[in-house]
Amino acid sequence: MPASQVGASKVYLDYTQAELDAAYDQRVYAPNREQIVTWYGEESARVRSRFPHRRSVPYGAGEDETLDIFPPKQHVGSESTLAPIHVHVHGGRWTLFTKDEESFIAPMFVEAGTICIVIDFSNIPKVRIPEMVAQVQRAIAWIYANARDFGGDPDRIHLSAHSSGSHLAGVALLTDWEKDFGVPLDVVKSALLLCGMYDLRPVMLSARSSYVKLSEAEVLDFSAILRPNDWRVPLTMVYGSNETPEFKRQPKAFLEALQKVGKAARLVEIPEANHFEVLRQLGEPGSTVASLALERMLSK
Repeated sequence: MPASQVGASKVYLDYTQAELDAAYDQRVYAPNREQIVTWYGEESARVRSRFPHRRSVPYGAGEDETLDIFPPKQHVGSESTLAPIHVHVHGGRWTLFTKDEESFIAPMFVEAGTICIVIDFSNIPKVRIPEMVAQVQRAIAWIYANARDFGGDPDRIHLSAHSSGSHLAGVALLTDWEKDFGVPLDVVKSALLLCGMYDLRPVMLSARSSYVKLSEAEVLDFSAILRPNDWRVPLTMVYGSNETPEFKRQPKAFLEALQKVGKAARLVEIPEANHFEVLRQLGEPGSTVASLALERMLSK
């Protein structure tokens, strides 16, 4: 511990304020962040130029409520003429990125015979986290209702997300879909959440509270770890061995909470990978992360 931190008071678990801030700051633990994020955007642009897709299809009334649909090159893995659907929720610390930074994942899915959909939504400060979750909910409900129109199987929708997107998806997956949207309770058949946060209480004690504005009640409502009984989806969580301390601790704590109430969940560590390298693996055929994404999609 630096000399300046000796004797400093703890603000959460064993973290001082400076340590907690660093534990939620990827720049401290991923020195190649800028290089990889630049690659995200450049590779995504190349993918959109090379692969046929339906661009910015509206799923709601908001200007940011659109999604890109990448059809499979050749549908495989089922007797059905409808292809399984993989939905992806992008990250970006709730303030950055759009679907355009993460369409680089699409080729891995379309080459495997599945549809890949990357959804967009508004970011802070344009909206707050509750509205971001609501947009993810609307996107999923729209995809179910319209799946057959683009050759997708509404009964085989699977989901992935990264970083803050994993937080949003984790809360959205607690939805009572039948009651709130008139779609099946198990509308999403499996979830792969990469490098996510599931408890906003420590987040709101960190420097991120400077731009994440929530009431005390909202902090609790939008922390999936506090609602394990509402979880209905077979879940795989992934983090990199070079993640920040909190991005390692949070999925472990969420796994424990889910397993205590008998939910189907597992946790996979990717060796020698940081926060941004884990997501890059989602687009790499044969990688651990890509294999985890496909295994349930192609098992039926």
